[in-house]
Amino acid sequence: MARYKLRLKRRRLLWRCIRARRQLSLISQKPVPNAGVLVFSVLRNEIARLPFFLEFYRNLGSAHFLFVDNGSDDGTAEYLAGQPDCSLWSTPASYRDARFGLDWLNWLQIRFGHGRWCLMVDADELLVFDGDDACTLPQLTESLEQIGQGGFGALMLDLYPQAALGTDTYKQGQDPREVLTHFDPGPFRQSRQEPRGNLWVQGGARERVFFADAPERSPTLNKIPLIKWRRSFAWTNSCHALLPRRLNFLYDGPGGGTPSGALLHTKFLPEIVEKAQQERQRRQHFHTPEDFDDYYRQIEEAPVLFSGASRRYDGPTQLAELGLISKRDWMVSKK
Repeated sequence: MARYKLRLKRRRLLWRCIRARRQLSLISQKPVPNAGVLVFSVLRNEIARLPFFLEFYRNLGSAHFLFVDNGSDDGTAEYLAGQPDCSLWSTPASYRDARFGLDWLNWLQIRFGHGRWCLMVDADELLVFDGDDACTLPQLTESLEQIGQGGFGALMLDLYPQAALGTDTYKQGQDPREVLTHFDPGPFRQSRQEPRGNLWVQGGARERVFFADAPERSPTLNKIPLIKWRRSFAWTNSCHALLPRRLNFLYDGPGGGTPSGALLHTKFLPEIVEKAQQERQRRQHFHTPEDFDDYYRQIEEAPVLFSGASRRYDGPTQLAELGLISKRDWMVSKK
């Protein structure tokens, strides 16, 4: 019965994605290569991050970017439309009603990603893994295929400045790691949720600062951002969970045995203080946005996230030594 219900849920989600295609307007479509890793992202008003975001994933070996712009008014859409390796769709529809953009991205993956390695990331997420200084995305996926692994999990790791939020300076196109220099090495806790079997990792800096009195409400920190996609797959909760159920076991969390990396979460650039007020008013980022008004208000007060337990970020090898991501030993192909 549980399998039957999950199968029905997956079919409903796929039908939602097919219907959601009507909400998307094509702005600029460039030739999509027949091989290589495709990058998918929904974004809004990210012009400051985009130059470095594109440079980062180009250097990592991505083949093409597919973006959905959700009502930007800061030049984001115009910038992306002029990029030779970016295809762009636009929609004014509700991000929350589209399951936080999942319906739109799932449709684009059905349309362009079947049988391909697909990377789904936000504009404030940078994928790193032990050995990425000598291994591109195509080489990473080649290694995954050779060991029979159909996806690559990641811990979302919040980076933050040493000073109070909003007090540093960030220039468009700058590497955000030059401003967001520290992270929490733990503690993290994890469990499996039924009936989907999806992992649930919590902890870290945002829980310590914003959810200390209600840790059960702190953000989910596990994702499976890189996966060899099939049109029968469906995301159920951002990159945190998907169907069929077996796919959720592609990642077993920090200290686990599956190949894994980290998504460096660069949310806390200086603009975050102003954006927190905007997002609190837009009410698009949580199932029950009224429950997170206090979270946004705390960010608006420009707190200091740095603590005595903070570590200065020094690259993925450091994260592997801390047990937060897997070491490169499993990799088959290297430069």
